Amino acid sequence: MRVELSESSVLVTGGGSGLGRVLATDFAVAGARVHVCGRREAPLAALAATDSRITPHLLDVTDEAATDALFAAIGPQQVVIANAGIAESAPLHATDSAMWNRIIATNLTGCFLTLRAGLRAMRDAGTSPGRLIAISSIMGLAGYRYASAYSASKHGVIGLVTSLAAELEGSGITANALCPGYLDGEMTERSLATIMAKTGKSRDEAVAVLASMSPGGRLIRPQEVSAAALQLCAEGSQHVTGRAISINAET
Repeated sequence: MRVELSESSVLVTGGGSGLGRVLATDFAVAGARVHVCGRREAPLAALAATDSRITPHLLDVTDEAATDALFAAIGPQQVVIANAGIAESAPLHATDSAMWNRIIATNLTGCFLTLRAGLRAMRDAGTSPGRLIAISSIMGLAGYRYASAYSASKHGVIGLVTSLAAELEGSGITANALCPGYLDGEMTERSLATIMAKTGKSRDEAVAVLASMSPGGRLIRPQEVSAAALQLCAEGSQHVTGRAISINAET
């Protein structure tokens, strides 16, 4: 079902590549004006050149002042998608505090700062309906080996979103988390490289390792996640809130 968003303005963080790029593109195709944010100017500019409805912004989501300033500059959004994230893996005994803090700062604190700034702008403008969407992971639903910091950050995202949804009951603003398995994209490519370097496995063997950790036994296409995000913005979606929606490969 096509979702029509020609009257909407949308912000997507982590939008220069991977899932964020697909989200920005698909929401623009649906008619929305899209503010796409990231830390690298070149890929943002390249994405914006593909569609006049996409406007690029440099943003580090861990920077509270910069995040607040961006929303002050662009005004209230009807949809805010906290997508920015990083992934690093190590067994817990080899996870140092620097790695832990990097992952928590981007994946959890960055999500908090993005959703908070987006919500404040919505409330100040009386925006209704509004959609707050966070990208979590299947690792936010269950623990996985060698991913304690990443899994903790994504569990935190789900706790943040479900608590926020309870606060927003009756406001016309919904909050949900999307929880995909391993994505067929750039972040997963880095995981594949790590597996190959540490185990000597071929790329196909490394893909099989990650696919075996996803329900359905395959990597998830970013377009599947984007389609779910669009459905959360469709007419009639106002009662879907406080959900941690698993996006797996069983279909």
